[in-house]
Amino acid sequence: MTGTKRNAFFHPERWVTVVFFGFCLLVWEVAAQSTWISTLFFPAPSTIVKTLTAMTGTGLFWLTLGTTLYRLLLGVVAGAGAGLVVGWGMGASRKARAVLDPVVAALHPMPKLAIFPIFLVILGIGEASKIALIALAAFFPMLLNTLAGVQHIEQCYWEAASNYGARGMTLLRRVIMPGSLPMAMTGLRLAFNNALVVTIAIEMLSAQDGLGAQIWMSWQTLRTEELYATLIVIGVVGMLSNAVLGRLVVWLLPWHTKA
Repeated sequence: MTGTKRNAFFHPERWVTVVFFGFCLLVWEVAAQSTWISTLFFPAPSTIVKTLTAMTGTGLFWLTLGTTLYRLLLGVVAGAGAGLVVGWGMGASRKARAVLDPVVAALHPMPKLAIFPIFLVILGIGEASKIALIALAAFFPMLLNTLAGVQHIEQCYWEAASNYGARGMTLLRRVIMPGSLPMAMTGLRLAFNNALVVTIAIEMLSAQDGLGAQIWMSWQTLRTEELYATLIVIGVVGMLSNAVLGRLVVWLLPWHTKA
């Protein structure tokens, strides 16, 4: 396994990506330092790194990051958890699928930010409306992937469970949960990414704190180096979350990842 990881790390395609990305940064740096491009809109990468270092050295930055992560995680837990349960229910019951499928088909394509004013009217301008919309953004990817996972369980497993009289929670634990888990984990990654996008968008629109609010303030005051630095932080959050969820998949589904 160690050899496989080492080979993956030294894979030529990965190094081509690193070299290309480094070359682009070098060209950007030279162009900015030579004033070939406007540093107001495209500050030099070195300036962005200095700004990022200064930002991360303050307590205010970590408070801002913590606020965004709090909203994000709370929304993902609520939305993805509900999507998982509803997905299992729709996958296991034709009646539930017949009733809920038109509702899902109607609500899923709607831009989540277009629904935000309704949440503001119902839940107010506090945290509840923001977290509810983030949860909604996480709900549908989890629901649809879990539903697909249940529907892809081979018929022989359903027949075996029926022959042994498996019903209710036994059927859920023995057939539905393990059979749908690979697709559900994919749904969780999509749910997290969706929720992250909506979290930043909501903070830009209606919050006084968080990374999204910081981006909006940086744009209003033309502190573009701070704007780019915040975007890097958001990218790092996305990369780390996907890495953690990837490790979670390896831990929960060793047979699936080996295949």
